[in-house]
This record gives sequence, C-alpha cells and structure tokens, in this order.
Amino acid sequence: MTNLTTSGRRRVVAAIAAAALVSGLGLTAAAPALAASPPAAAAPARLTDLAHLDFLLDRTAPKPVAGHTTYALDSQPTLTMPWVYADARPGGTFQRVGGGPLDPATGHWGQGSYDADDVSRAAVVYLRDWQQTGSATSRQKAYELLRSTAYFQTTTGPDAGNVVLWMQPDGTLNPSPVPVELPNPSDSGNSYWLARSLWAFGEGYAAFHKTDPAFAAFLQQRIQLGVKALDRETLSSYGKYSVADGVRVPSWLIVGGADASAEAVLGLSAYSAAAPNDRTARSALSHLSEGIAAMGSKQSAAVAVQSWPYGAILPGTTSRSQLHSWASQMPEALARASVVLKRPALLKPAVTDSVAYSTTLLTSTGPINGFSPTPTDTTQIAYGADSRLQSLLAVADASHSRGIEQLAGLMGSWYFGNNTSGKPTYDPATGVTFDGVQPDGTVNTGSGAESTIHGLLSMLALDAHPAVSALAQASSHAVSHDGLSVVEAEKAVSTTGTIVTPTNPNDGESQVSGGSELQLDRGDTARFVVPADSGARHVDAVIAEPTGSSAVSSWPGLGLLRSSVGAQGVTPVAGALLPQALPVPLAGRATSASVRAVAGTTTLDALILRPLVSRVKLSGAGSSATELAQSTSLLPQRTTIGSAGSTVRVYDDAGRLVQTLALRAPRAVLLPAGGFAVATR
Repeated sequence: MTNLTTSGRRRVVAAIAAAALVSGLGLTAAAPALAASPPAAAAPARLTDLAHLDFLLDRTAPKPVAGHTTYALDSQPTLTMPWVYADARPGGTFQRVGGGPLDPATGHWGQGSYDADDVSRAAVVYLRDWQQTGSATSRQKAYELLRSTAYFQTTTGPDAGNVVLWMQPDGTLNPSPVPVELPNPSDSGNSYWLARSLWAFGEGYAAFHKTDPAFAAFLQQRIQLGVKALDRETLSSYGKYSVADGVRVPSWLIVGGADASAEAVLGLSAYSAAAPNDRTARSALSHLSEGIAAMGSKQSAAVAVQSWPYGAILPGTTSRSQLHSWASQMPEALARASVVLKRPALLKPAVTDSVAYSTTLLTSTGPINGFSPTPTDTTQIAYGADSRLQSLLAVADASHSRGIEQLAGLMGSWYFGNNTSGKPTYDPATGVTFDGVQPDGTVNTGSGAESTIHGLLSMLALDAHPAVSALAQASSHAVSHDGLSVVEAEKAVSTTGTIVTPTNPNDGESQVSGGSELQLDRGDTARFVVPADSGARHVDAVIAEPTGSSAVSSWPGLGLLRSSVGAQGVTPVAGALLPQALPVPLAGRATSASVRAVAGTTTLDALILRPLVSRVKLSGAGSSATELAQSTSLLPQRTTIGSAGSTVRVYDDAGRLVQTLALRAPRAVLLPAGGFAVATR
C-alpha cells in the first residue's frame, strides 16, 4: 500500500498550519503559569479481594500418566485449580462450570473444567499478592498453583516442554477438546498456554528463589524445558522474516503472535532478573522482545498516530488489519525487557503505543475486543482493560513518565463505570469481576477465571499505585467522547458505484464493516454525510485492495490516494483491507466528503474520522472531573481544557511533562505535536 509520503503529508499539514497562523486561529503558546502541587490525598482503600478467586479454586488428584508429573507429587498428590467459568445465579451467587457440554455419565466436559491458561495466570495473582502484602495464604496458594501449572507441561517425548491445555474434574488431561484448540493435540507445538506457563514459572522463580530454593530449582527446570521447546519450534527461526501483504514481519514469534510472545516475555523478564547467568533463557527473552518490537512503530507518537495502526504494536504477523485489547501486553513486555536487558531501544515502540494508541482508545471506544480494521467487535472484557492498564503502568515506570501514569489511571476507570454499560465491572467487596460488557451496553454477569484473574491483576496494580487508583476511581462516569468514529461507505447519500456484500465479511485477517462495501470503478463517484465537528479531522479511507493491482481515487479538498498491496505471504487471503490516510484534514465545519475513482477499482468499506484534537470528559464522586485531550497532529494544536479548580498537565509525545497549570476557568493550552493534556479536579 502506498499513498502520499510522510514528508509530503507533513508539508501539506504545515501549509494548513501556516494559513491558520496568518488567519489568527491561534497556534501560539499559552503563557506558562506553574502551579504548586495540590496536597496529597489520602491513599484509597485497598481494592484487591481474593474471595471470588478463592471460590473458583478446587482440588483434584490425577492418576499417573506418562510425561506428566510435578513437584512432590508422591507426597502431595492433590492439585489446586480454578474452574474456568462461573455462571451467575439468583441472589448474587455463582455456579462453577466447565467448558463445552457436560457428559453426565463421565462427569467430563467437552473441553474440561480447568485449563493451563487460567491455572498459570491465577498463580501470578497469588504470587503478586504475596509479594505485595506478605500474605502466607497467598504464598501457599501460589505454590500450589505453580505445581498444578507444571503438571500440564509435557516432560518427555518429541513434544517435551509444551503444555496440554485442558483437564477434567477427575484430573484426566484432555489434549484434544471439543471444539478443537490449535495446536491439536494441545501440546504438539508452541502455544499461548506455553507462553502463560512461562509467565507463571518466571514470576514464581523470582519470588521463591530466596525463600524456597528447592522449589525454585524445580521451577527453573520447567522454565528451561519450556525454553528448549521455544528454541526447537519457534526461536530456531530467529533472524528470519516473512512477508504479510508486502510488509516484512518476524518469523520467530510464538504462534506468529506478538501478543502470545509478550506473555512469555513477562515471565522470562522476571526470571532473567533473578537468574542473570542463564544465558539460554536470556537469549530467548532478547529474541522474543526483538520480534515484538518489530511489530511496533519505529516512529515517534506524533508521526505514528497519523495513520493506521495509530502507533499500536500489531498483535499478529498474519494480519496488518487487526488490533485487539485482550492479550495486548506487548508494551508491558517491552518495558520490562528493556530494563532487564538494559536495552532502551526496546522501550521506544512501547512509549509510542502508550501515547498514540492508548489515548486513541481512551477518547473513543475504550479497550474493545477488536479493530479489523474498523471497530468491528466493541465487546469489552477485563482481559482487555487489564492488558492496556498493565502496559501503561509498566511503560510509565520504565520511562519515568507521569503522563503515561495518568493515562493508566484513566484506563483503570473501566472497572468503576467508564465503560459501555456505565456500571462498575468490579466489586471490591467480593472480588467479582464480571465477564464483560456487550456492544449494546448490557453486562455479562458471569465471573469466570479469566475475568476474575485479570480484574485482580488490575486491582493489585492499582493498589501498588495509589495516585493511579485515586484517578481511576474519580473518573468513573463518561460525560462525553470526541474521538475516532466511522462512516459506512455503503450509506453514501449519492453514488454511481455498486454496493457489494461479501458472502463472509470476515476473511480471517479483516472484517468488512457493516457487512457491505462500495465498489467504485473508474469515473464512479460517491458523497458521504459526515457529522460536523468543532475542529479539523483526519480522514482514513478503508479500502480493500487485491494483491498486485492498484487504484487511484480523488477526494476533493482532501487529496489523492494511490493504493496497492504487496505479496500475500503469510496472511490467510490475498489482498488486504486497510485504512489509508488522506493527505489533507477535513474542516471541522464540513458535513460531507466526496470521492471519484480515477484509475482502477476502489472498493471502499468505510471512512474513519479522527479529530486533530480528540478528547474524553469524565466525572466521579462529588465534584471530581477529569478531561483528556489528545493531539493527533504533526503540529502544535491550541485547545481549551479543564474547569474552575482544575489542575492541567500538558505532556509531549513521549509522555514528558511540558507545563502545569492551576485553573480558575477553562483554559486554552498548546498541545505539542502528538502530545496530550490531562485536567483533574
């Protein structure tokens, strides 16, 4: 895909800004007025409550099976596991259930009652609670869950080091569940569940290596076994690249995913910090981190936010069109690896993701399940909210950025009501985290292991960062959003083109927004109604391009697009559905946009509109109010923010503090290119 070059687009925007200055639109800095910091507020009450996760835990005694054992199994034959799901029942109670249909004759589920994913991540919860509070109970449960995690790992044969995913209530492993998981059998290759097991083993070793050296040595053996599996099946391709629709992507990520690899990096970072002489594990950490970084932007946030994917680290190598908030711990992984490996370059794409992409989420959709590339799955779950929160906190800590820390507070407000439902999704009195919020705003009131685990990981993080916790709880209600929005191409108010509805709108690497596209052959035109706005907006045309062909489209007042897609490579289908940034922003007063196909066929799915200054306004208990204003411009943008009694902090595109103001009334500030401001009261 090609369009106007970055340097060309900069020249266009610079010309617009110059005209704005001449006409007195005011791209001049507000006079600095440094304010004293307000008195420190009392630390919020502790949020973490492990009661519901404790309720999910059960015990089983597996029968001997070749290739599966764990620490002290002869003397401690029972294993502790969390049930995978908990369905809501009347009176605020829950029933623990497994995955898939239940066979009453055997007591087995189609998938199982426990899975390695949740066992390993539950271990991380109790490890972090023990480390944070000194709780002997959490220490014991962490020990038990780490033993259980190890039992899932295959120790012998050609698949040694890999991990079986599912287990039945009686302790029977189920390597080929219904529906089938990939890889199948589940220990026949590297997987998310191997990555998550390494996460738990790594944090477990770091926690136990001084207090229980014998158990830590066992965990070290399991880490090394898992790393051997990575070396055999994934990292043997280190340094090799594949092609995805014309773009070079690394070939050595776990299941082709920066997302899966990130969870392994979390564990390997903790382990390498505690065992720096294990060169093999440290090499695995370095190589996976380099692969994750290669999926991110090499540009600053100010440049990266100009075009898709808006500074985000892409989660998978087989699609250039997809982003998801769940399992989006890539910035966190890079932040932690950059510190352990002493490689600051790894932090750069994580900072760009935090400042450019997280602010895009905060001002528009929140931590939704999927952009493909428009926001096609607007479900919100705790796994997504926690992944974004953990990443922001880790990047803030590694970069010493107060600004990114404030973004973390706004992301954490998801749990307290800043979500599509407008209701809290976490209950600090019970430790229940609901299973998610549907696109229509209804709450899924189940509370299974994954939601509970990630909700608690968030609460532990907030408890460890009192100022972030206070901001999250003070920003619980969304007053208004002015961010990314979508106009469907098939809803053109006038067109000479043809509406095309694919048989399957989801081709495995992208999804047609609204189910249909508008096909414009040479000479065809279309006009779209767009909502008026108070300021200029970027326009991204989401265009489906077949491999090897090209098209040219003219957008009056907005510029020319030349679009094409390179070789298919590792992607599921030929061609790609990608947003392409129009060179000139749309004026705020504009209520329509038009296009004419100049050459080839332009198949248009949608228009993505993004204000040059996006914002979200939030409120909370009492008179608390929070506002975030994000610049998506290559040039400074003047905007009004805050209210009487607010403190405004302005940050650049690396999250560094530029200005602090105490306000007696709403105030105009100058946002640095790609920067942001947060007003709190």
